[in-house]
Amino acid sequence: MTMFGIVLFHTSSAAMKAEKALGRAGLSVRLVPTPRQFSSDCGFALRFDWAEAGGVAALLAEAGVEVEGIHQVQ
Repeated sequence: MTMFGIVLFHTSSAAMKAEKALGRAGLSVRLVPTPRQFSSDCGFALRFDWAEAGGVAALLAEAGVEVEGIHQVQ
């Protein structure tokens, strides 16, 4: 099974800012509806390849994007 990550956000504007920042960095990311197994203030989540998790967290922190959490999903 392929492992991917989900980033949860408090606001949809943070989700869009994250998508833009990670896309500029060359990472393949996609905004998706928040999966049912997670609860979030925002209806959007960002899906990415789990192998990039360390880079994703660092880039989001560098861009000043506030996240609710980063989770691994199968």
